[in-house]
Amino acid sequence: MANTVMHPPTDLQSQPVQARPAEPELHLLIASDVIDQPLWKSLRRQIHEWRHPEKLPPLKLTSRPVAVKEIWGDYDYKKRGALGSTVVHMIAIGGLIGLSIYGGRVVQAVKPTESVQLIAPDPGVYEPVQTKPIEAPSGGGGGGGDRDKLQAPKGKLPKQAMEQFAPPQAVIRNPAPKLPMEPTVIIPPTVKLANNEALPNLGDPKSVIPSGPPSNGIGSGGGIGSGAGGGVGSGLGAGVGPGSGGGTGGGVFRVGGGVSAPRAIFTPDPEYSEEARKAKYQGTVVLWLIVGPDGRPNQVKVARTLGMGLDQKAIEAVRQWRFEPAKLNGNPVAVQINVEVNFRLY
Repeated sequence: MANTVMHPPTDLQSQPVQARPAEPELHLLIASDVIDQPLWKSLRRQIHEWRHPEKLPPLKLTSRPVAVKEIWGDYDYKKRGALGSTVVHMIAIGGLIGLSIYGGRVVQAVKPTESVQLIAPDPGVYEPVQTKPIEAPSGGGGGGGDRDKLQAPKGKLPKQAMEQFAPPQAVIRNPAPKLPMEPTVIIPPTVKLANNEALPNLGDPKSVIPSGPPSNGIGSGGGIGSGAGGGVGSGLGAGVGPGSGGGTGGGVFRVGGGVSAPRAIFTPDPEYSEEARKAKYQGTVVLWLIVGPDGRPNQVKVARTLGMGLDQKAIEAVRQWRFEPAKLNGNPVAVQINVEVNFRLY
């Protein structure tokens, strides 16, 4: 049978619990009539307090000042330490200043000095080279011959001049003239031509026959060559080479190189073609022509056409023009020029 432990009955007694004191409520610090009053009364009360503030008794201080240690003033350091610190600082500052001055002198002494030596160049390097102006061929040409059966052989040219009194001849037909004159060709003396000065006889410098029996050539009009006009070569006129009117270089004289331009002194207006008038057609015709030594236009050709019959009307008008001829060294010469003929209805 199990052991049973018996305990005496517990004596329970009840004791009254002491109530904790009630904490003060904050709203109890304010009068109830102030809390419950209307807004307008509160506003009136604040205005009254602002205008008539309440006078309070003076404030009485019960605290007393306590003496403390002064924080500003001389510190009680040792004089030896202060003197040593001052000396050390002065030595350091003086060392920095001296180092900067000495270092600057050293850098300035080490820096090399640059020197530039000017050498005058040879005047021929910078002086412009004086060259003589090159006279361009002014155009023109000439030819001649006396209808010989043989072509003229190669030879030298006669004297260049602006006037011709006697044409050149390789074969002299009149050995005893009444008035001997030196043969010349009409070429400006300023124009330099390649001439076979070493050859003994006169001839055509451009001939394909290097040598042979003397001949004035198969041309006509005097001179030497296969052309006509008293010159040398295959052209027309008293010049040299292909071309006409004297001179050399082909064609006829051109304005420039000592050749002045001709000046128009009589230029009647062209007539309008009926076709162009009905179409109210306008424009400009450019004509190429040769103005002779007499101031008359020759060989008039159309260089820029306009059409509707106006080209022919322009040619007819220009053929009636008269010019003051071009001149070379004061002598009238034939030149080639272009002229414009304008057609305007208004």
